Amino acid sequence: MQEAGLDPQIIRATASHGYGICCDIKPEHQMEKVLYATDELSGLIGACALVRPSRSTLDMEVKSVKKKFKQSSFAAGCSRPVIQRGADMLGWSLDELIALTLEAMQAYERSTSPADAR
Repeated sequence: MQEAGLDPQIIRATASHGYGICCDIKPEHQMEKVLYATDELSGLIGACALVRPSRSTLDMEVKSVKKKFKQSSFAAGCSRPVIQRGADMLGWSLDELIALTLEAMQAYERSTSPADAR
């Protein structure tokens, strides 16, 4: 990444999102904490979307994600402790982290979906 000339902050944020999993670079800055917290959570939300009839986040609610969050066998590769640690690092509740992540994923999906699919 350095050889490609990327900003050192981006390199550090990218490295720190694996904190406690594959590296010891602790997220310190807001961007790093958000990336750490949402990496696993976005995978869980994506898995939730795949089992919905719509296969979409657009009609998903926080309570649906929370229900799947509590089922450790669902999307078992998405670490619930990492998601919770990320929320704690940010000083946010789990519900707030899920809501903000879901909103961002919905906004992205809206922006990339054909107009008639919205």
